[in-house]
Amino acid sequence: MKFIPSLCFSIVSIALAGACSQQVSPDIDDPTVYVNTFIGAADNGHTYPGATRPFGMVQPSPVTGAVGWRYCSEYVNGDSIIWGFTQTHLSGTGCMDLGDILVMPLTGERIREWDAYRSLFSKESETATPGYYAVTLSDPGVRAELTATPRVAFHRYTFDNPDNAAVLIDLQHGPVWNEAQYHRQVIECETDWINDSTLTGHVLNSVWVKQPYWFAIQFNHPAETVDSLPMAEGEKGQRIIAGFDIEKGGQLLMKIALSTVSVDGALKNINTELPGWNFDTIVKEAHDEWRDLLGRVDMEGSDEQKQNLYTSLYHAYVQPNRISDVDGLYRNAADSVVKTSGNDFYSTFSLWDTYRAAHPLYTILNPELVDPFVNSLIEQSEVQGHIPLWALWGRDANCMVGNHGVSVIAEAYRKGFKGFDAERAYDAVRRTQTIPHGPKSPWDIYLKYGYFPSDLIKAESVSSTLETTYDDYAAADMARRLGKTDDAEMFAARADYYKNLFDTTTLFMRPRLSDGSWKAPFNPSAIGHAESVGGDYTEGNAWQYTWHVQHDIPGLISLFPDRETFAQQLDSLFTIELVTDASDVTGLIGQYAHGNEPSHHVAYLYTLAGYPERTQELIRRIFDTQYHPYPEGLCGNDDCGQMSAWYIFSAMGFYPVDPVSGNYIIGAPQMPRITIDTPSGNKFTVIAENISDENKYVESVTLNGLPIDRNFITHEEIISGGELRFSMSPKPASWR
Repeated sequence: MKFIPSLCFSIVSIALAGACSQQVSPDIDDPTVYVNTFIGAADNGHTYPGATRPFGMVQPSPVTGAVGWRYCSEYVNGDSIIWGFTQTHLSGTGCMDLGDILVMPLTGERIREWDAYRSLFSKESETATPGYYAVTLSDPGVRAELTATPRVAFHRYTFDNPDNAAVLIDLQHGPVWNEAQYHRQVIECETDWINDSTLTGHVLNSVWVKQPYWFAIQFNHPAETVDSLPMAEGEKGQRIIAGFDIEKGGQLLMKIALSTVSVDGALKNINTELPGWNFDTIVKEAHDEWRDLLGRVDMEGSDEQKQNLYTSLYHAYVQPNRISDVDGLYRNAADSVVKTSGNDFYSTFSLWDTYRAAHPLYTILNPELVDPFVNSLIEQSEVQGHIPLWALWGRDANCMVGNHGVSVIAEAYRKGFKGFDAERAYDAVRRTQTIPHGPKSPWDIYLKYGYFPSDLIKAESVSSTLETTYDDYAAADMARRLGKTDDAEMFAARADYYKNLFDTTTLFMRPRLSDGSWKAPFNPSAIGHAESVGGDYTEGNAWQYTWHVQHDIPGLISLFPDRETFAQQLDSLFTIELVTDASDVTGLIGQYAHGNEPSHHVAYLYTLAGYPERTQELIRRIFDTQYHPYPEGLCGNDDCGQMSAWYIFSAMGFYPVDPVSGNYIIGAPQMPRITIDTPSGNKFTVIAENISDENKYVESVTLNGLPIDRNFITHEEIISGGELRFSMSPKPASWR
């Protein structure tokens, strides 16, 4: 489905009509009209078009498939069959989980096979806007609409021919890696009709993490009949068909609330957030919340640019997700019910991805969330002994390398956030970086050799070393600011370990053995992909990871014979062809892979090396080739908003190469004007004077009218408000 900006802009029209059936004039003051929730919902973007509130617990969305990596978000835009609608989803990830409680409206003859109720649908009948999704299911003749409060999914089904109207409730369903896993991923399942219109229950499943949830489903009509479908071998999840007496054109409404705590928690979420049955009111409330949040950014540019920018903002605001109930209770990693220290406890932290740009973006545009995010990381660390690597549903998926929650916490402290206990936070950081907590933190080996030797570490030895040195740097920075001199010196020394993997002969970060020799044979283009295929790199190769020294670019440059050689090697990165079918190494420009996060800061290294014109050329090339306003428009997994955050920062003309430093490296803006609301209450405006297809180079830069003679601006300068003005030119300038 291609997004047509002239259609479906009136949220009131959508809510009342239940379909996008008329053209209306877009409200130019409403940024939601430019959000295309289908961007990234094809190929490997792994986003979904369903309804959610910003950072909400639930994300009701259609399911077009659930088996295999292609269906991490359960939706692929080119599919023609809908299985039903599930209530929780991961956005843009490369792993399977959630997809809880599949429901599907039915009509006609009852069939005993659980997979017989999938329906064809017309793409023309499908529409979505932030907080709302709708589609017409051809086979049962039902118009299905979805919206949500922060913790409750809200469904409305309008029956064209309600003969034998019913709803399938499938508690076995969930996105999985293979067909066998689909039938065994549920460990426990129990349900109870507490009255004729309310079904409650508990499910425990295990795909990526062990996920317990309790639920409550309420209908606006009593169930006239209840039937259960037979289970396949190995299954424990129930499949229930509830029948209803619905007249032609009548509507069945469903509220579905989840809780990590209890059925009472789920019911409390419904009673607090959704006590009534006015679907249109909830659609409008969701729209208004999204409009206000997205409205913190105002821009001038083409419709295509607006669609890309506002959809990027939308995707950045889908997660992390609150998982605490309305009373602040949640179930922690030790399976204990506790009350969060703030108003909400958050999970879905894809930290290996999001520490790079998404979390820095929150410190500017969403400062009210930074302290709750940090407190959530601290709380989980105190239960499990270390900051989570990849937090999901209050558990740790232990996925990826390094532990970049360290960076998120240190960055927040560096930027002056005070809503968390700094000593408590630093204790979490220090424990994480010094006390072993599983196979990815063998600190004794790391300290003995000054790197992770390839013959002692199963996989990802180079990436693990380089990612860890950044976290060591972050820990050193926080220790220094807290006056912990000895710790600061210890972690600063460790932050230099990256130098131990640089091979001056090949000019690459190269796997090294425990005897100090280089691993051979060595092919810098060979892709490593975590534990799945082995190798010494994480979803990448030596070409991509040689530049992964975000905290010490001068030190990295000094490893090369001279600055010119450094730049020449960078040039080769973007020109030597990489041929690979690795699912996460995409968006290729030579060996550079914009579809995966380790490459995201690399274009800005030219500026730091004294060649800003190359940064400016590459930013424009990435914008032109890797982001488009249609379902295939993302060149890789959005990864919980990181791909989107790169776009937002780079559109403004700067990027946090080293998030903990609080500095943003100047690149080149891509739109005539972007204005953001800042925490100070002032506005910060970026103006690209004379920008055009030809004028992609920066001739000069001023901040509040004064020339900038450095290659960065600071966090404090941004949040204080003011004007950053770029004068754009068709030729490279000499300013450095």
